[in-house]
Amino acid sequence: MTSEVAPGYNTPIPAKITTPDTVQTRIGELQFADGVPTHDTTEKLFDHLDFLRGVEVFLNCVPAASLEAIRRAMVEVGRDACHKGVITDRLMDSNPLFLTGNTDTVYAIATLDLERDGATVIEVPPGSGPGTVDDAWFRFVVDLGAPGPDRGAGGTYLIVPPGYDGERPDGWFVAESPSAVNLVVLRGFLVDGKPDAAVELFESGVKVYPFSTREDPPAMEWSSVSGVSINTVHSNDFSFYEEVAQVIRKEPVDVIDPETRGLLASIGITKNAPFAPDERMRGILTEAAAVGNGTARAMGFRSREADFYLYDDRRWLNPFPGGDYRFLRDGGEGGRFLDARTTFFYLATVNTPAMALKMVGRGSQYALATVDANDAPLDGGKTYRLRLPADAPAADFWSVVVYDPQTRSELQTGQPLPSRNSKRDALVYNEDGSVDIVFGPDEPQTLASNWVQTVAGKGWFVLLRLYGPLQPWFDGTWKPGDIQPD
Repeated sequence: MTSEVAPGYNTPIPAKITTPDTVQTRIGELQFADGVPTHDTTEKLFDHLDFLRGVEVFLNCVPAASLEAIRRAMVEVGRDACHKGVITDRLMDSNPLFLTGNTDTVYAIATLDLERDGATVIEVPPGSGPGTVDDAWFRFVVDLGAPGPDRGAGGTYLIVPPGYDGERPDGWFVAESPSAVNLVVLRGFLVDGKPDAAVELFESGVKVYPFSTREDPPAMEWSSVSGVSINTVHSNDFSFYEEVAQVIRKEPVDVIDPETRGLLASIGITKNAPFAPDERMRGILTEAAAVGNGTARAMGFRSREADFYLYDDRRWLNPFPGGDYRFLRDGGEGGRFLDARTTFFYLATVNTPAMALKMVGRGSQYALATVDANDAPLDGGKTYRLRLPADAPAADFWSVVVYDPQTRSELQTGQPLPSRNSKRDALVYNEDGSVDIVFGPDEPQTLASNWVQTVAGKGWFVLLRLYGPLQPWFDGTWKPGDIQPD
């Protein structure tokens, strides 16, 4: 601490607690009159603060906007009640826009509105594959089917709103959700490479209806979205904030914590007032959405986090980094893994503890590749090769699915299913048991059965899925090769 007494003071004042009249920053020069910002500097700082908060809202609220986009899409195709669901009866092809949907299982999807319907029943038939209920912020509520408390034996679930004090029938599985809107997603596995059995199981056995109608529930109505052009992906422009604002208007106040409510309120999103930013704020939020979107893409496609990488010597990423469905580091001691949460929900949907658990021989595991072996973006006009070593550690099967980096949905090509699957497809294997998957715009003269088409002028990325992952996956003794340009 200096011993000199500056003019205007009676004692020495540490320089570190004062503000110079002129400060150079990344947003330009800031000017102060003895610590008080000028009018121009004040305006500049508040514009920057609103921009920062807009970016933070984007990065922190992707889960809410994503689930809201799914809800809106369901309404657009007439699925405006809990007993009206959609099903991919011919698998998830590339026409519907779903964040990294797979081509390997049958999806059955419904949305709940506990504010409108009250407690809601979900009947799950025996033999059902993995299912999950997530709340309006894409937080886990309960698993259904094989990973759920019915353990695949089937059962009746009751999803209740906060503070529910009504009947809880014996033998039912009761789960409380903090939100009105909830998403129900079930997946059914193929039998002999075909979806028929899973489709029949879901269409005849899954029932969703308000508990109040249990004596005479409405019949389920399933609508196919295979081959249907539908968008379930959240916005990346100003309308992102409108999606989030709708969630806040709809949901109970306590669906999020006061800190997040305060962040949203700081940019004009509150429960009891319309979201109506003036021209200045709208311009700031438009730029904030662009930067937030770009930042989410940097996190997902070129992560700087060591924990995102599956291997020290490969480019493969873990799309569910951190190993915790709540996105907590070290059980919470390290706080919330914010980049992991943003990345996961920017690229994917459905949140369940099963995705983060080590379950040898059960469930599924994932690996994401967004660049080639040379760290270059994957170019749809070039040819690449992915070698999977022999004895892929999957008790059931493995698959490789190609996605569009713009939509993060399946890449739209001349192949309805932009993928290869070890059970469904007649793949050609190498003499040592390894297999090469070929990616490129044109069908190769050799290994045509191993080819996944790409599109010249477009990028792509890939997800490797292992169904029934075995120990060599978890201990790292089996590793996929990097994607090599030919």
